[in-house]
Amino acid sequence: MAEPMDVAAAAAAPAPAPADVDEGLYSRQLYVMGHEAQRRMASSDVLIVGLNGLGVEVAKNVILAGVKSLTLYDPTPASYGDLSAQFYLTEADLGQPRAAASKAKLAELNEYVQVSLTPEGQALDGAYLSGFRVVVAIDQLLAEQLRLNDLCRECGACFLAGDVRGVAAAIFCDFGASFTCYDVDGEPAASAMISAVTQENPAAVTCLEDHRHGLETGDFVTITGVEGMEELNGQEFQITVTGPYTFELPTVDATGYANYIRGGYVNQVKKPVELSFRTMREALVSPGEFLLADFAKMDRPPVLHQAFRGLHAYMREHGGALPPPGDAAAAEEVWQEAQRINAAAKTDGDGSEAALHVENFEDAKDVVLRVALVAAGVTSPMCAAMGGVLGQEVLKAASGKFCPIRQWFYIDALETLSDEPLPAEEVAPRGSRYDGQIAVYGATLQTKICAQRVFLVGAGAIGCEMLKNWAMMGVGCGDAGGVHVTDMDRIERSNLSRQFLFRSTDIGQPKSTTAAASAKRMNTDMRVSPYEAKVAPSTEDVFDTDFYDGLDAVCTALDNIDARLYMDSRCLFFGLPMYESGTMGTKGNTQIVVPHLTEHYGATRDPPEKSVPVCTLKNFPHQIEHTIQWARDWFEGAFKQTPDSVNAYLSDAEFLKKLERQPNIRLETLTAVMRSLVGDRPRSFDDCVAWARLQFDKLFRNAILQLLHNFPLDHVTTSGAPFWSTLTPVLNPTLTLTRTRTLIRTRT
Repeated sequence: MAEPMDVAAAAAAPAPAPADVDEGLYSRQLYVMGHEAQRRMASSDVLIVGLNGLGVEVAKNVILAGVKSLTLYDPTPASYGDLSAQFYLTEADLGQPRAAASKAKLAELNEYVQVSLTPEGQALDGAYLSGFRVVVAIDQLLAEQLRLNDLCRECGACFLAGDVRGVAAAIFCDFGASFTCYDVDGEPAASAMISAVTQENPAAVTCLEDHRHGLETGDFVTITGVEGMEELNGQEFQITVTGPYTFELPTVDATGYANYIRGGYVNQVKKPVELSFRTMREALVSPGEFLLADFAKMDRPPVLHQAFRGLHAYMREHGGALPPPGDAAAAEEVWQEAQRINAAAKTDGDGSEAALHVENFEDAKDVVLRVALVAAGVTSPMCAAMGGVLGQEVLKAASGKFCPIRQWFYIDALETLSDEPLPAEEVAPRGSRYDGQIAVYGATLQTKICAQRVFLVGAGAIGCEMLKNWAMMGVGCGDAGGVHVTDMDRIERSNLSRQFLFRSTDIGQPKSTTAAASAKRMNTDMRVSPYEAKVAPSTEDVFDTDFYDGLDAVCTALDNIDARLYMDSRCLFFGLPMYESGTMGTKGNTQIVVPHLTEHYGATRDPPEKSVPVCTLKNFPHQIEHTIQWARDWFEGAFKQTPDSVNAYLSDAEFLKKLERQPNIRLETLTAVMRSLVGDRPRSFDDCVAWARLQFDKLFRNAILQLLHNFPLDHVTTSGAPFWSTLTPVLNPTLTLTRTRTLIRTRT
């Protein structure tokens, strides 16, 4: 049996060399996580206890991300209630252990991840748990969660717990008494240019007003390139932020320093942060501050905490069973338990570690009752959303990247329920794969869901998730329903780490047809029609008036603005709801557009990017963005615009006539054409080298020397201020060129 694992030490150790990263598979993910974090994940063993709808979502996400191994434990027999969210179970698996029935399909997701089952008869004791870096408990009784958390504390494993009860969910994280987070936000280190430093105690630093410094109090920074206060250069300081463009150096008394003259850069130094977590036993009674997800429900998390404690108390008294759907008496019992727990909370002297007590808890009775009435149900969207959050917490524990949840997270969608509780017969199980969802929304609404006719535009990462969710929900699975999906792309290897409906054998195949076939295997009743056409005016013979008139809604899962705006115009014209979403790294956004109720997608636009004046780009670049834009502009002119003009001159007999109608660019274009075909035309590889060498001199030496000749270092403006300041930094053309002999080999 493995020795107990010290998770903090394991996270601090250098990433193991053998865990080479497959950049072809994880290329997109590496932009977010980085190689070191990816290697740490690839050396992590994870155990998931509980393979219901939430559990399989976590398992799927963790496998796709690329941990070393995933072990599954769940002997619970699969039931009809599972089929509303557990997408790797079918009716043929009913009665089989959920973990065993799911293993083979989960193992197909990533060839680099070893997926296995806990050996039959193996107890989840401390010796066994010590072989894992992360342990995740899903849908477990409170007593079992507490037991597993205690064991994880003893053996040094990170512990997470998650529950989805109808349309309410809870997540708990305990990464131990000391956990090292190497990068709390994953953002690039902030940097800014300095415009002033005061001779005060403490010294105050001001940055350029056209660029916020992006720092926070407590951050560490280094300062370089300051003229005058040379003592600051190369030093590291912890700062106190005083404004979006200013901060102080508390440890610096600059009263005796020389005057600040000009220049300087401040660069953030990202340092590891040590975090301490409380055990579940402690945090259950005194949860501390909750992570808030819905700012329209600021007071909801404490209420949900007590509601879930009431549910656990009910389950303890009823042999682990949840309140039957729609059972008002059982819901009342949950309320009584929650009320008892809340009333029993006592505060100590200063209240710093007080047991949670919700004031005026009676006002929240309706919330607790509504949670209890649907707690036995399950919905795929809630499992998918919470599976994403909980899966991300697993990756944080394994990689040490991004700040974990500390420690409770609650969310609900009670607003989606009917205004009045549904009668028991409306939510009673029917021996249907939708029993879990019927327990929440009722059989009548389920019939309407099956009859929905929707259009999914895009079958990438979001599109795959939507198809899976709809298959579980029954969208388009009735005789009158249907799902249309279009995507003109083909499957690539880099897609496989996040577009989970595809396998390596599907590379090169159309995304739409492959995704549609995968979704239909999850629910054979799904009526799905794939297309390989883009959405644009040119395809309105395919997606015509009859097509849109036959829809109930449109869901966009696109990767470009133009297509989104086009679909927005189509939905406006035909009066259709549009569900818009997108992702960028670990960030995501959604927008629900309802005709005659909300603004449409194109009603608001991102502000245009700030343009950089040509004189700044050419003579006084002082930000990295300036140099990038300058380089792009030069490259565009030298290697695209000029070659395009030359090719047009050689191939288009009307070129000169067309150019006469553009007097503003006529001379410049003709000069570039003549230079390319006559003066600068290369006739050998040596000519190309000579051209490049002359361009280098022109751009990086001669132009700078000319500028310094026109404006010497001691030049002043008409107001008497130094010309060379922070906004016009001194350009240094110092360059030593040596003649070298280079051997160039050409491979054919």
